Amino acid sequence: MSAILTWTCFLLWISFASPDKTPDVTVTCLVSEECALPCSFQPGSEETVEWFRQDVVVYKFEQQSDDEDDEDDDGSSKEHLKREQLGGRASILPHLVARGNATLVLRRSGLKDRGTYRCHVRTSTGEHNAKVILKVEAPVRGLFLELSRLSGYEEVKCTVRDVFPAPRVTWATEPPTFEDLRPVTRMHADKTGLYMVDSRLRRLNGQPNLIYICKVMTSYGGATWTASFREREIRGAQGRDLTIPCSAPTYLNSPSLRWTFSNGSHILSYDGRSGGSVASPPWDDHVELDSFRVPFGDGSLRLMDPRHAEHTGIYTCVFSAPHSTHTERTDVTIDDPVGERSTAEAASHWWIIGLVIAVLVVALAGMLAYLKLRGRTPKPRNDPEETTELHSVKADGQLSEDSPLTAGGTNGQSSLQSGAQLT
Repeated sequence: MSAILTWTCFLLWISFASPDKTPDVTVTCLVSEECALPCSFQPGSEETVEWFRQDVVVYKFEQQSDDEDDEDDDGSSKEHLKREQLGGRASILPHLVARGNATLVLRRSGLKDRGTYRCHVRTSTGEHNAKVILKVEAPVRGLFLELSRLSGYEEVKCTVRDVFPAPRVTWATEPPTFEDLRPVTRMHADKTGLYMVDSRLRRLNGQPNLIYICKVMTSYGGATWTASFREREIRGAQGRDLTIPCSAPTYLNSPSLRWTFSNGSHILSYDGRSGGSVASPPWDDHVELDSFRVPFGDGSLRLMDPRHAEHTGIYTCVFSAPHSTHTERTDVTIDDPVGERSTAEAASHWWIIGLVIAVLVVALAGMLAYLKLRGRTPKPRNDPEETTELHSVKADGQLSEDSPLTAGGTNGQSSLQSGAQLT
């Protein structure tokens, strides 16, 4: 009990011995925005306010006494301001000083303004000191995700600009994959100290419907930004309604939706707060969206009576929520019936030409086989004596029938035939 009483008395003595002692205050300011460094004190009269940074005066305010001239030589009023090192970007409100408020307002704050500041106020009743720790940050304003082929292969590129301190970038897929994701992340600081982050992930082979998710987290505990991307290809027939799919990942809640075409024209927008959708002409006669399904992550677009020349191209849908976006790009091809018919006719012509060529090849092969077989048939040998006798017979055959040789020859032949029968 005595120990507790001793400690209580000691703390009370400290508090009364240093009534102006205030705890350090930490202030976080944003780059290029206005920032306030608080300083409160017990008002009196003839106040003099000095602001120090690392024990160097960066701003000074002096309240003139009543017996001095109301105006200085430069035409200023009772207040006398002294600006040092902050380039005229700092100020206090003189009418608040008399009320005990010496807050320093810093305009267009930058990274070079970081540090420990001390407010020192002298009045007719005493002095006051307060310490302010100033942190300057550049939060993530936007996250950009796109498909790149500049490296010779397809990769998803995640980019964030003008951020401080350097953030942490992570990748994931939906659905999750067992393959190792090996992104390459580069960070570069410009002359003002702000970082530009470029993180790239090669697309996985054989998994065309994966959603690639990039997350950027800051070291000061700010909001985590998320961007995701998916790409697909579909085909449709002219004149037949086609549904172009678009599904949001599970981490998006009550998003807004926007559809655009490859030429940059706006197709349709859905407002997540009002729950209504508006289509732009001339798309309003060709598209339809089920507004009741969008809050549940289904933003599929129905393309009615599509035409080959008008509706073939790239359709992009973007889901948007605070600190999160999801993009799906669909390459849509509407087949042309005229082109299909001409292709079929060309195919039939080629089929006929092929059939004719095949018949000619078969006929040529048959002719060659016939000639080869005929060449193998043995020909009769021509004897010179037989040839001479044949010529003689032909010469005798040219004689008239009244010739005795002809008749005798006939009778001789008959006699020979009779003799043969007798024998």
